[in-house]
Amino acid sequence: MSPLDINLADLIARLNEELPDDADELARISEARLRAQTLSDLGDQLVDHYVSRARQAGASWSEVGDAIGVSKQAAQQRHTPNVFERFTDLNRHSVVLAQEAARTHKHDAIGTEHILLGLLGEPRGLAYELLVAKAESEQRVRAAVEQAMAPAGKKALRGHIPFRPDSKEVIEQAVRAAADLGHDWVGTEHSLLGLIRTEQSPAAQILRGLGFSSDELHETVRSAVGRRL
Repeated sequence: MSPLDINLADLIARLNEELPDDADELARISEARLRAQTLSDLGDQLVDHYVSRARQAGASWSEVGDAIGVSKQAAQQRHTPNVFERFTDLNRHSVVLAQEAARTHKHDAIGTEHILLGLLGEPRGLAYELLVAKAESEQRVRAAVEQAMAPAGKKALRGHIPFRPDSKEVIEQAVRAAADLGHDWVGTEHSLLGLIRTEQSPAAQILRGLGFSSDELHETVRSAVGRRL
């Protein structure tokens, strides 16, 4: 049995379907590389998720290393909890999408506008629901982000793309927002609060332009989460 309901033929077919018919083979290579990196990032997050569960259940780092096939030291270095530990799976996915957005635009760092695009790319998240409800359409949000986006770079980066300082602040503010609301998780809704709380960031300006305010969004998130619990 295949471990994933996905295969190479499906990936090729989807890439060919989504790229313009006149795209040359080099453009297809670049796009394939971006998608491969996204799959790799998601795979790392999948392993992190189950390492965290095993550690909570009492597994030692030696046992975790044996399960992964690496030494105790390597397992600990790769999977020690980080700032994203309390992020929900949907919110972690939005971070991966933010990184992919930065690559797609050939930017050398992940900005707050990329984080906003990442939230918009995860329709199962509460942030997406709140964004579309306020803006009245997903396309209106995307258009506002694209208008504020810096021009594309000349070459897409490979591997890890760093966060800009204001994006790091967004992550910190998201964690604080969750704590302020008494939540023990950091969801997409908290990242949305983190964006608007980072007041001088491009994403905060976009959100204010769409009619959001920090205090109102805080109460909206509180009410929306209460209805879901």
